[in-house]
Amino acid sequence: MKILVVDDSKAMRMLIIRSLEQAGLGSHTFLEAGDGFEAFTLVTTEAPDLILSDWTMSGVGGMDLLRGLRGAGNTVPFGFVTAQASELRREEALAAGAQFILGKPFLAASLGDVVREYVDG
Repeated sequence: MKILVVDDSKAMRMLIIRSLEQAGLGSHTFLEAGDGFEAFTLVTTEAPDLILSDWTMSGVGGMDLLRGLRGAGNTVPFGFVTAQASELRREEALAAGAQFILGKPFLAASLGDVVREYVDG
């Protein structure tokens, strides 16, 4: 299974991937993108099975990426891993077609539990 991690911070992408590995999900293939535009390209060339995206990024942000994918008919499971995890943002994300929103900071186990629902289910 391919998991695309989208965040403009390389350190955060590495932390998310390391957390997933610590949660026992290291056997999956991890793809990385530094913004929504790069992610959209990877979606078309690599067809990931799950996208984990930050909300706020320079260039094309996570919500723009989600809306672009849904507008193009792409239904890949999509979750936000973001510091912007207020109830209002959660409602906005779910209404736009996201499956979940997980706030930063997060525990590796919490991220693993959420992601496991999509990679095992």
